[in-house]
Amino acid sequence: MNALTAIQPQLSLGDWLADLVVDALIDEADLSPKPGLVDRRGNGAHSDLHLGLMHASALALWPSFKAMAQAAQQRGAIDQALREDVGRIGREGEVEMLRVTGGVNTHRGAIWALGLLSAAAALESRELTPEQVAVRAARLALLNDRAAPVTGDSHGAQVCRLYGVHGAREEAQLGFPTVIQQALPQLALSRAAGAGEQNARLDALLAIMTQLADTCVLYRAGMAGLTCMQSGARAVLAAGGCASLDGRRLLRDLERDMLRLRASPGGAADLLAATLFLDRLQHGLPAQLGSL
Repeated sequence: MNALTAIQPQLSLGDWLADLVVDALIDEADLSPKPGLVDRRGNGAHSDLHLGLMHASALALWPSFKAMAQAAQQRGAIDQALREDVGRIGREGEVEMLRVTGGVNTHRGAIWALGLLSAAAALESRELTPEQVAVRAARLALLNDRAAPVTGDSHGAQVCRLYGVHGAREEAQLGFPTVIQQALPQLALSRAAGAGEQNARLDALLAIMTQLADTCVLYRAGMAGLTCMQSGARAVLAAGGCASLDGRRLLRDLERDMLRLRASPGGAADLLAATLFLDRLQHGLPAQLGSL
C-alpha cells in the first residue's frame, strides 16, 4: 500500500457506484470521433450542446446516482417502494440537470438507464456480472412508478408509436440486450484484437448503432436516417472497425451523412455510457467495499 492509498478515505458503495456512473458519462462525452454526437472536436449535429455542458451535467448528477444506490441498499429488494424511490430521485436529478444546463436535455435518457443499473448493482456488495445487473435492472424497470406525473407524450414516445419500435423503457425492461449482446462483446473483441481503448469504445458505440432503433435519430431524420445510421455502422465494423484505415474512412462517411441529416444518435450514446459503467463494474468491488 502506498502513501496515497493509505490516506485515501474509504468509499461507501453509493459513492463508488456514483463515481463509476459519472466517469462513464464523461468518458462517453469525451470519446472522439463520434458521428453526429458531441465530442472533443465539436457539437456534432447539435446547436444547443457542447462538451463543457455535458461534463457539467454529468457532475451535477453525481448526488442523484449516489442517492439511487443508497435507496437500493436501504430497501434491500426489488419492489414497488424501490421503484418509486428511483423514479422520484431520477426526476429530482433531471430538475438539477436542467438547472445546470439552462434547460438543455443533456442526460435524461442516461438518468433512466444508469439510475436503474446503479440501483441494481447496489442491491448486493458482492461481485456481479453485467448480465446479472441488467436482469435486476429489468425487473425494477418492469414495475410501474405510481408517483410518476402524467405528462404529454415525449419525443421518444411519439416516435415509438409512429414507427412501431422499442424505446429506452423497453430496452431497460428487456435487460439492456443491445448492451449485453452487442456492445460489451464488441468492446472485448476489439480490445483483444489490439484496437486500442478509444477505438474499442468507438467500435462498441457502432455495435449499438447497428441494432438500436434510436428514437433520437428517428425523431430528427425518420426511418431513412435510422437506416443510414445502422447500415453505416455495419459498414465500419465490417471493414475492420475504427482501428483500420478502411473503417476510419467509412466512419468519416457516416459522420458526414449524420451531419447532413442533422441526426444525432443520443440513444446510442446513453447505452454506450451504460456499457462503460458495466464494463468497469465487472472488474469488481474495491477491497474496502467487500464487507459492506
